[in-house]
Amino acid sequence: MDIRLKKYALADLPRYTSFPTAVQFHGEVGEVEYRRWLANIAPQEPLSLYLHIPFCQQMCWYCGCHTSVAHSYERVGAYVLDLLREIDLLAAALPAHHGGLAHVHFGGGSPTLLSDTDFAAISAKIMEKFGARSEMELAVEIDPRTMSKTKALALAAAGVTRASLGVQDFNEHVQKKINRIQPFSQVKQSVDWLRSAGINAINFDLIYGLPGQSVTDVERSTALAASLQPDRLAVFGYAHVPWFKKHQSMIKDADLPGMEDRFAQAQMVGAGLEKAGYVAIGFDHYAKPDDSMALAAKRGKLRRNFQGYTTDAADTLLGLGASSIGAMEAGYVQNAPSMDGWRDAIHGGNLPIVRGVTLVGEDKMRRAAIMTLMSAMVLDLAAHCQTFGATPAALDDALIKLAPLADDGLVELDGRQIKVTAQGRLFVRNIAACFDTYLQADAGRHSKAV
Repeated sequence: MDIRLKKYALADLPRYTSFPTAVQFHGEVGEVEYRRWLANIAPQEPLSLYLHIPFCQQMCWYCGCHTSVAHSYERVGAYVLDLLREIDLLAAALPAHHGGLAHVHFGGGSPTLLSDTDFAAISAKIMEKFGARSEMELAVEIDPRTMSKTKALALAAAGVTRASLGVQDFNEHVQKKINRIQPFSQVKQSVDWLRSAGINAINFDLIYGLPGQSVTDVERSTALAASLQPDRLAVFGYAHVPWFKKHQSMIKDADLPGMEDRFAQAQMVGAGLEKAGYVAIGFDHYAKPDDSMALAAKRGKLRRNFQGYTTDAADTLLGLGASSIGAMEAGYVQNAPSMDGWRDAIHGGNLPIVRGVTLVGEDKMRRAAIMTLMSAMVLDLAAHCQTFGATPAALDDALIKLAPLADDGLVELDGRQIKVTAQGRLFVRNIAACFDTYLQADAGRHSKAV
């Protein structure tokens, strides 16, 4: 790795799935503000829904999600009943004239840990309470180890149109070190079941920087993943934060690849997927050229939210379930992360919001600048500022911060025209950070840029 680039790769930075980021959330934004924002949703505005299922059959050592191991289904079943109650509460707080659901995403945890009956009940409830737009996509995150032919058919019957499989890595020695044994044959079988059931939109997640993982391992995993022809792939760098996620202490620091290797692995994934015919989307996604995400990127319609890059056109994302986050024009809200706090609020007839942030001052203008740069890789800063009723020079502080990155070849500056270079694509979080007036150096709060 070029010594100039190493400082960028080592930086602890947000993923900018929101702005302000979750670090800025605070307890002064709660249910009262959320209900007011909900009441102000414009007539016929489309909605997006995220449902969090915080259970897994086994803890993967690399995991950074809000989840726990369900040793019996009793806990899961009780959670489903409370989730159905929360759906009723949220629906009652919405204006009757909203435009229905454009996108639904079941995340976790492992949503496929739910029984077929419970998954169908949740799906039926949200359709009943919120309604579906004709173009609605219903996506679910899948642990291949919980899949069966019967479950694939049940997901399709419940309305699922897109499945996102957690692959991570196909090498057995790496899988052993992350406590996730999942052979290629098991993933292939899951994909075959899903496609046979009519769920043809398939996503994969891959991770580099895992313990014991080499560049050759990443190359092999990438080739095997591409051989199954998923429509999209999300590629993440492992974030080792054992002080925050205690189970990650099962991973030995000595087993982790160094920064040089992480960078080489990230480049290897990109090169392998582009060789297989995929196009780069943003800094960490890849898609087939005819996939709706690739087409959205080409047309300048690509967007970004808490699931990463998305084709979801809704401006309002509503969260359901413990720890879930909602995004609205006025700001962000988060449900109680603790199961007890979330459940107690619902049983008391309250929306379980415990923190959030209201967008103030230049926040909306900076948020849009960050999201545009991360999605389109170009930004006319003067025109952007004028769109928000500001002077062309309103965000020139970011240009000053971008100057060293331009010197290092990550971005091209032509007056107030900003263009991310091919080399800079992998470091677009560093570029976006130049617009972040809240960012403070605080190691451990964010993941490495690469």
